[in-house]
Amino acid sequence: MSSRIAYFRVSTSDQSIEAQRHALGGSFNKEFADEGISGSTPAAQRPGFASLLKYVREGDEVHVYAVDRLGRDALDVQQTVRALLERGVAVEVRGLGRIAKGVGELILAVLAQVADMERARIAERCEAGRQKARQALAETGLTHRGKESLGRPVKDDPAKVKAWRDANSASIAKTAEHFRLSPATVKRYCAI
Repeated sequence: MSSRIAYFRVSTSDQSIEAQRHALGGSFNKEFADEGISGSTPAAQRPGFASLLKYVREGDEVHVYAVDRLGRDALDVQQTVRALLERGVAVEVRGLGRIAKGVGELILAVLAQVADMERARIAERCEAGRQKARQALAETGLTHRGKESLGRPVKDDPAKVKAWRDANSASIAKTAEHFRLSPATVKRYCAI
């Protein structure tokens, strides 16, 4: 008997697989997920996807939210889909439908390559922005966005904040209020 199987992946801990689950519509026999796993990790090396590969059988259907959930880059996506198809497992991508051998693989290869190129362009744009900020910082003492540093600005001495919190047995919220910092900054300073 064939199974409908879903695979979900999110990169950061503040993201949730619920949006992907909702978009795919549910009613799956089995679900696998990788949460907090970078898309730069090859599919077969992700714990959830590796479990999926051990579980699937001929006749099963694997449903994913997007092409980039299936691999690290265009080559990994193609290898992953080909391996599933060769085992007799159908692959369904939301918005694309069922991927079949031949033309389906070709379309998938093109889409995976486009996604790969977009990731590279994003990385290039980010690096260009960092370069521009470094240059402006060296020339004017401020970044091109008017910041005093490239990283997070230090709003107070972390050791002083931690010492005050410890000495006063203060909560994160009370310490944040005392130093006029955000609770996240106090947490970061007190973790040192």
